[in-house]
Amino acid sequence: MDILKQLAQELKIGKEQAEAAVKLIDEGNTIPFIARYRKEVTGALNDEVLRNLHERLQYLRNLEEKKQQVLGSIEEQGKLTEELKKSILAATTLVAVDDLYRPYRPKKRTRATMAREKGLEPLSNILLLQKTNRSMEEEAAAYVDEEKGVSNVADAIAGAKDILAEMIADKADYRKSIRQWTMKEGNLTSKAKDEKAESVYEMYYDFTEPLKKMSGHRVLAINRGEKEKFLTVKVEAPEPQILNALNKALIVGKNPNTEPYMKEAITDSYQRLIAPSIERDIRNELTENAQDGAITVFGKNLKQLLMQPPIKGQTVLGWDPAFRTGCKLAVVDSTGKVLDTVVVYPTEPQKKIKEAKRTVHAMIKKYHITLISVGNGTASRESEQVITELLKEIPEKVSYVIVNEAGASVYSASKLATEEFPNFDVGQRSAASIARRLQDPLSELVKIEPKAIGVGQYQHDMNQKKLEEALNGVVEDCVNAVGVDLNTASVSLLSYISGINKTIAKNIVAYREENGSFTSRKELLKVPKIGPKAFQQCAGFLRIPGGKNPLDNTGVHPESYEAAEKLIKTMGYDEETVAQGGLKSLGKKIKNRQKMAEQLEIGEMTLNDIVEELEKPGRDPRNDMPKPILRTDVLNMEDLKEGMVLKGTVRNVIDFGAFVDIGVHQDGLVHISQMTDRYIKHPLEVVSVGDIVDVQVLSVDLKKKRIQLTMKLS
Repeated sequence: MDILKQLAQELKIGKEQAEAAVKLIDEGNTIPFIARYRKEVTGALNDEVLRNLHERLQYLRNLEEKKQQVLGSIEEQGKLTEELKKSILAATTLVAVDDLYRPYRPKKRTRATMAREKGLEPLSNILLLQKTNRSMEEEAAAYVDEEKGVSNVADAIAGAKDILAEMIADKADYRKSIRQWTMKEGNLTSKAKDEKAESVYEMYYDFTEPLKKMSGHRVLAINRGEKEKFLTVKVEAPEPQILNALNKALIVGKNPNTEPYMKEAITDSYQRLIAPSIERDIRNELTENAQDGAITVFGKNLKQLLMQPPIKGQTVLGWDPAFRTGCKLAVVDSTGKVLDTVVVYPTEPQKKIKEAKRTVHAMIKKYHITLISVGNGTASRESEQVITELLKEIPEKVSYVIVNEAGASVYSASKLATEEFPNFDVGQRSAASIARRLQDPLSELVKIEPKAIGVGQYQHDMNQKKLEEALNGVVEDCVNAVGVDLNTASVSLLSYISGINKTIAKNIVAYREENGSFTSRKELLKVPKIGPKAFQQCAGFLRIPGGKNPLDNTGVHPESYEAAEKLIKTMGYDEETVAQGGLKSLGKKIKNRQKMAEQLEIGEMTLNDIVEELEKPGRDPRNDMPKPILRTDVLNMEDLKEGMVLKGTVRNVIDFGAFVDIGVHQDGLVHISQMTDRYIKHPLEVVSVGDIVDVQVLSVDLKKKRIQLTMKLS
């Protein structure tokens, strides 16, 4: 297989682009570095395409390795023909290679191997060829041998049929056709193990859907229901048509002496050997596709969450709500430093509301708090009520935001949080995290395992290695797209930078603590374990505001400094102008970019990137994202009426819709059918996590705490 050609076809890119990308990956370059600083080489392939290419490259290389192992094994057995070799080399999936290898794979003792040991293979060949003029009983009589364990004619015929059944089941072409036919015409069914048992799987208690129409979220829900022993699940194949096709393919000449036995062997082969195996294959394929889809959605949600704009320059009160143990509060200044912590008890069972209000108001006055960040967990609704009452009673202008606190408890109990806040308990750490994730979501959320951030579906049912790799890739892309301040970034943040692992990240922080702030990117080369290659990979993503060289606070890579400096000089500027806020009109002054790129001895894409960075040094791409809704009042579910139009924030996007925070404790669901008047395959075509949307209330179920919303405003 030509792997480069295959990659180009699958990803719809040029073969030369695939070749360049593979070469760069094999040389040890990271995806963010290739996407950002090797655009000329790859034809500007973005990070998403490059990650897909890397994943497929690994699969196809594993496939080629498997083919060589299979060919070697069959050759050792002396059974490798040119035709078989050609078929194996042409296979495009691991399943296809397994099908071809199946007849030659060392087997456990089966009914067929035991029949062969009894010397019944010649009898099975007579049955297969169907050319005998004698009855099968007459043919079988010659194989009756008590010593070999063949007691009578019936035993001999049964053994011959077992050999034939296994031979049919091992035919790769039959398996491929049956798999395709089952996928096209079959159904997935699920039944309740106990119809009286109440569960979230009740809609699947008597469920049937064509396999070709099964949506990913249903596959994962049914799998979980089966795992939790609420459901019995099976694949219903078009068995009569499959058996009919096998009979047509295998029964020739209509020999009455062999035909009944052939039909029995074919039916046994399908029901005992082929069908269970194909069912496993199809269920695995459905699950794998569903997981891949869910991981993709999770990744896109995570990216949107991480790329939410930071709220800068404000002192924030982080509020971690709770009942019995009280609400933990932490005041965090605009730099992320924790100034104070306290516990208040405005909720059940203590209900010390007046005392809590006094404490919070005193903190607002003392620290000039302008924003309260409230976690959306237990007692969030009750805390929000107290906060809104207080905001109406005090003269200071303060707003609040409900933030998704998923993962805050994971972080607060982690080794990292203990190192960061050794004198705080888990509640104080959690409150600080809730405040910081509003001030700078990216810097705070990188401290939490990505799958614990809570913007996915069925994450515990996934292939955990695949999920972890995909989500870490998303975090890596986000961190590198934004860039980090080399002099303030935490170990967690630094470890996601291209070319930097946890050890190097710790070394950077240790060097900073020992030698003071970095004044230039070149100084990184003094950090232990950062050699020329690591420096090349990481330097462009690290920023030094106020450093010796203004270019160190831009996304211009040090390898392009000479070209950038020459450009600045050619266009009549100096580097001091860059430091003072950028060369706002630089792009307009360059009349012929192609000619300028040639003059600077760089590619035109690199020139465009340099111009963009010089025009807006230190630009944060997150500023283009929708800002969070700041609230001063609260709605109750009881306040909601059908037809009411509200503004909300998309909290999570799933296969069948999106959950939107409209300012009540319970997020409302916008079903995919209520998103737009046009047909869409997935909600991500319309909304993303963090989007601010206008929604209308369709229905409110107070008992079940469900809110149905629509984006199709009347």
